[in-house]
Amino acid sequence: MRVLRVAVCFFIILAIFGCGGGARRPVRQRVLLPPTLNLVPHRNIGLFEFSVENAKGTLHEFATHRFEEYVLAAQTGIEMREFKSADSTRVFAATADTNSCPVAFFGHLKISNVKPHGGLTSGFAPVVRATVTVELSVWLVNTRTGGVMWRKSSASTEEVGGLSFIGGTPSFSARDPNDAYGRLINALVYNVTYDVRSTWVDQ
Repeated sequence: MRVLRVAVCFFIILAIFGCGGGARRPVRQRVLLPPTLNLVPHRNIGLFEFSVENAKGTLHEFATHRFEEYVLAAQTGIEMREFKSADSTRVFAATADTNSCPVAFFGHLKISNVKPHGGLTSGFAPVVRATVTVELSVWLVNTRTGGVMWRKSSASTEEVGGLSFIGGTPSFSARDPNDAYGRLINALVYNVTYDVRSTWVDQ
């Protein structure tokens, strides 16, 4: 009798664990979430050339063009219209025009902590490198009200080469996206455009 009870208990335990072990876990799925900042309803998007602080050169122009490429690649059905800072009065005054830009991007590139150091190549040519901190801030403005609708910033500190000085101010040039400045700007622009991209998440 005792053996029978033990056997029954054993089979009951096996049944409990067997049922539990057979339960399937929910399958995780990858879901594509829409961008946090949807520009499609605005269609015509203004883009003002980014300003730059504490530096000369073409780095801010490169950042502006790279930002435009990232945004256009992230969302379809929009047009980017390029403007200079001097065009701001005209853009903000044309809000009643159906062909105007209801919103516009502005950006600012700030260079700080420039620590140059030099050396010589194997051919005894002088080389100037520097550790710099670059911060990129971008914001979206309602051209009708002047209000800021969205803002994002990113900063990075890296060592770059080819540094020159003009009147004591560091000068940066980035025309090749594969050079040191290009890689730095690409990383910053990628970070600040996160909200305009669709993202995959596991659920």
